[in-house]
Amino acid sequence: MSCPFLREPPIAEGARVIRRVFRIQRILRDRQDPLAQHDSVLIERYRFSREGIIYLTNLLDPHVKSTTHRSRALTTAQTVCIALRYFASGTFLYTCGDAENVGKSAVCRAIRKVYLALKHFLGVFVVFPSHLRPQVVKQGFFAIAGFPNVIGTIDCTHIAIKAPPGPTEGDFVNRKGGHSINVQMVCDSMCHITNVEAKWPGSVHDSRIFRESGLCTSFERGAYDGILLGDRGYACRQYFMTPFPDPNPGPQTRYNAALARTRARIEMTFGQLKERFQCLKRLRVAPDRACDIIVACAVLHNIATIRRERTPVVEVQPDDDLQPVHLDQPSGRAARDRIVQHNFHEIVQNVLAC
Repeated sequence: MSCPFLREPPIAEGARVIRRVFRIQRILRDRQDPLAQHDSVLIERYRFSREGIIYLTNLLDPHVKSTTHRSRALTTAQTVCIALRYFASGTFLYTCGDAENVGKSAVCRAIRKVYLALKHFLGVFVVFPSHLRPQVVKQGFFAIAGFPNVIGTIDCTHIAIKAPPGPTEGDFVNRKGGHSINVQMVCDSMCHITNVEAKWPGSVHDSRIFRESGLCTSFERGAYDGILLGDRGYACRQYFMTPFPDPNPGPQTRYNAALARTRARIEMTFGQLKERFQCLKRLRVAPDRACDIIVACAVLHNIATIRRERTPVVEVQPDDDLQPVHLDQPSGRAARDRIVQHNFHEIVQNVLAC
C-alpha cells in the first residue's frame, strides 16, 4: 500500500542494497589550466600559441560552451585544447584523455563539438580566390616563376582512414590498395587554402572531383578572371593549365619548369597541413566524421597561417604519377600555346634568375 505523504513510491530494502553494491563511484578529476604553460610547450602540444588558443576559445565559445557547470564541466578552453591535442597528435582518444586528465568519452565529445563548430566558419576562413584582391594573388604567383594570371594551384591528396564496414568499403580503396578520402584543395601563393572538397572516396579520380565541384561550375560560367594550375592528371582547359606531356626543348620545357615551380605551392600546403595536424596521416573514424575533421583542420590551418603561427618545416612531396582520363580540350591547348608564345621570354628570365 502506497503512502500518500511520500512523494516517491517506496523502494524495497533489498533493491536499495543492490543499488548501493552496483553503484559506480564518480571520480571528479582535478584538471589544470591548459594555458598555464610556456608558449613553446603550447605550440608543441596544440600547434597554437597562447594568443592563438585564446582567439580560438573566443571564436568557438558560442558553439562549444557547456550548458551546465555541474560536476566540474569542461570549460571552453579545455574543450578546445583537447581537440587541438588530438588534431596535432592523431593519437588514440584514451591517450589524449590521459594527457588532459579526462575520460575517453569526454574527449570524444569535445573533439566532435570543436570540429562541428569549425565547419560553421568554413565560408569565413576558406574563401576563393583569396581574402586578398585577385590582382594581389596574381602578383604573388607571378613573383615565383613568372607564370601570368594565376589565381590558384589545385591538387588532390589522400587522407588515410580505417576500412569502413558495409557494402561501400571497396569505394574507399585507392590505387595503392589502402582506404582513404580523396581531398581536393586549392591554395594561393602564401599557402592559404582557398577551396576544399572533402567528400569523395579514395577510388575517385582527381579530374572527376574537379568536374563535379562547384569551383568548376563557377569557372565554366566565367565567374573568375584567372587560371588554375594543375598536374597532368587533369585535362587542360581555357582556365586550367597543365604541363605539356612531351615538351619540346625550348619554350615548352621552360613553360613546364615555370608551372612546376608555381604549382609547388599546393604541395607545400599539403605538407604544412599534414605536419601541423598529424591526425591527417591516418584517421581512425568513420568516413563522414573523417571528412568533417579534414575540413576543420583546413580552417585551423588558415587561422594559423593568417595569425602567423609557427610554420612546420616540410619538404615538397613528389608529384603522383597520374595519367589523364580524357584529352585536353582544344581551347585549353590553345590557351597553353598562347602563354608559351607570348610569355616565354619572361618565364626564361625568371627561371634563369633563380
